[in-house]
Amino acid sequence: MKALVTGATGFVGGAVARALVKTGIEVRVLSRKGADLQNLAGLPVEQVDGDLRNPESLRRALTGCRQLYHVAAHYALWAKDPSIFYDINVTGTRTLLEAAREVGIERTAYCSTIGAIGLPPGGGPGTEETPVSLEQMAGHYKRSKYLAEQEVLKLAREGLPVVIVNPSAPVGEADVKPTPTGQIIVDFMKGRMPAYIETGMNLIDVDDVAQGHLLAMQKGRQGERYILGNKNLLLNDVFQILSRITGVKAPTIKLPRLAILPLAYANQWISNLTGVPPRIPLEGVKMAKYKMHYDCSKAIRELGLPQTPVEVALEKAVRWFRSHGYA
Repeated sequence: MKALVTGATGFVGGAVARALVKTGIEVRVLSRKGADLQNLAGLPVEQVDGDLRNPESLRRALTGCRQLYHVAAHYALWAKDPSIFYDINVTGTRTLLEAAREVGIERTAYCSTIGAIGLPPGGGPGTEETPVSLEQMAGHYKRSKYLAEQEVLKLAREGLPVVIVNPSAPVGEADVKPTPTGQIIVDFMKGRMPAYIETGMNLIDVDDVAQGHLLAMQKGRQGERYILGNKNLLLNDVFQILSRITGVKAPTIKLPRLAILPLAYANQWISNLTGVPPRIPLEGVKMAKYKMHYDCSKAIRELGLPQTPVEVALEKAVRWFRSHGYA
């Protein structure tokens, strides 16, 4: 059995590749030429060059594989040219899955995002069935992933054997870039967070997310979505846990979101001129308006999604960031 993993040089994709290797599955990974392969160091995987914007490279990578784990995405809160989100996340996903159909891939697990899941207008946790529309998507990343998910659902209705997973905010080891959530942890460890904007999030161990991909491949129903998450927390709750782990004092000043919004707009304007990513991402401030809390019971019930305590996952993240010189 051979599986192709896209995005294996990244945080979640790397965890998926490691989990597959542990099960004895032969793994081929697709990565762009010149990509940072740090997350694949020591893994017995076959690495092939390719790009989601190059259909021929995708067909070559898929040939000989029986399964596809599509984890790759352009994941950021800002880009000087927003078209990259749609070229990679939407068009690239459709092109890859169409190529998978052409070469006869038996089954696909597609990694979407929790941001494509709706939130009830009156509050409360969102589920896979909560209504949501493109107009509710804040920022190009979320909009592009929502549109990509619609493409995947359309292909599933046409008979493509694909299952969708929607990870919440993963934390843990090997967050090389790091992700926006990982950057919060690093900034906290460095004492760079004297104040904060309160918001809500759902955290999960990245290794549990990886297992969720494998379980979705094995047990997931075609065309269904599964939220891969664990514990709903406020940002202040996360800081209190990190404080206990690191000994760093948690910030006590809570800023009103509307007071930061003008600064975020100004920061983005400067970034658009200079090409330097903003320190106060506008989309992040906009998203802080919502408590992104979710009901993960479907994946637990139908897939057997593991639920490693988030305190353990955060401790693993802190330990990894420290040992690799991030803080």
